[in-house]
Amino acid sequence: MVELADIFRRHGPAYRARFGERMLPGHLNAMRAIEQCRTAALGGQVYTCPQCGESRYVYHSCRDRHCPKCQNANAQEWLVAQHDLLLPTAYFMLTFTLPAALRDLARSNQRLFYDLLFRASAQAAQALARDPRFCGGQLGLVGVLHTWGRNLAFHPHVHYLVPAGAVAADGHTWLPVQHANFLLPVKALSRIFRAKFRDALRASDCFAQIPAAVWQQPWVVHCQPVGDGWHALKYLAPYIFRVAISNARILKLENGRVTFRYRSSDTQRTTFCTLPAEEFIHRFLQHVLPKGFVKVRYYGFFAPALRPRLAAVRQQLEGSPACVPVPAPPQTAPLCPSCGRPMLRCSGTPPVDMAGDVPGASLEPVQEARPP
Repeated sequence: MVELADIFRRHGPAYRARFGERMLPGHLNAMRAIEQCRTAALGGQVYTCPQCGESRYVYHSCRDRHCPKCQNANAQEWLVAQHDLLLPTAYFMLTFTLPAALRDLARSNQRLFYDLLFRASAQAAQALARDPRFCGGQLGLVGVLHTWGRNLAFHPHVHYLVPAGAVAADGHTWLPVQHANFLLPVKALSRIFRAKFRDALRASDCFAQIPAAVWQQPWVVHCQPVGDGWHALKYLAPYIFRVAISNARILKLENGRVTFRYRSSDTQRTTFCTLPAEEFIHRFLQHVLPKGFVKVRYYGFFAPALRPRLAAVRQQLEGSPACVPVPAPPQTAPLCPSCGRPMLRCSGTPPVDMAGDVPGASLEPVQEARPP
C-alpha cells in the first residue's frame, strides 16, 4: 500500500530542491516528520512479552498533527478528555464556509483569515441564538478548522458541535430548542456571519483587495442534527483529527504520478484523481497549519472560564458523566502477535540517520511506540 510518507520520501527531495527557498518552515517540518514517522530516524523501543517471551522492535511515531498515521490514537485520547463536556441532549453540527472569492487571499494570510473565520462564525451563532424566537440564550460550541475539500483543493471551513439548547441570561437556566431538527435559520445566520467577517476584516490591509461583490453574495452555512451526547462527540472526533488525506485513499504512485480516490460532493460517487507528484505535494502542504495555530476552539458555556455554567446545565438535565460510556485509553504498548498479551518495554534505542542501519534489526519492527 502506498502511503503519504512514501510519496514524500521519493519525490520530496526534488520538490525541496525546486521550491525549498520559498517553502515555509512549517511545511518543511511537516514533510520531515511524516517521512521519518515510524522509522529508524526516530528511534524506538524493544518490547518483550512476559507470557511467551516474544520480542518486537517498535519505532516511535512523529506525533505531527498533519501525519495520517498518528491521528487515530489522538482522536481516541481526545474523546476521553472531552468526557466532561458531554450533555444528555441532542446535538447539531454547524458548518461555516469561506467563499471561493476569498480563498486566494486567505491562503496568503492564513493566520488572519483562519482566526477571523472562527471569530466571526462563533459571534454570528451566538448573536442569533440570543433571539428569543430561536434559543434565547448562550450556546456552547466546540469548533474545528478544516482547510481542504475532498480533492485536496483549498476550501477553509469550520465545523461546530452544538448542544440543542442554550443557557439563559441568568447564567444557569437551560433553554432547550423548540424543534428537534432545527437550531438556527441558516439564511439569517449566513448574513450575520458575512457582516461580522467584513467588519472585522476592515482593520486589515487585506480589505482593500476584496471585490465588493463578495459582501453581497450568499455565504454558505449548513446545520444538521448529529445525534445525542456521546454519539455526537464520536461524530466530531474524526473531524478534529482528520488530515487532508488518509493513506487509505492513496491508491498508487507510478511514473511520478499519484492517484487517490474521493467522494464527489455533487454526485456522492467515488471519483479518482491523478496528479503529478509535485502537484500532489503542493496540494497537501497548503493545508499545513501555521505553527502554534489552535485548530480546536471552545466558545460559550464550553469555554474554560464558563465551565461552572456547564456543570449547572448538566445538573438540570439530570445527566452525569458517569452515566456516559467512556472509551478505554488508547493502548500504549503493542500486543504480542503470538499470544495477544500486552508487551513490556525492555529498552530503547536512539534515533539514527535514515541511511544508517536499523537498530534492533534482528527484531521485526511493528506498530507504533510513543516517544517517552
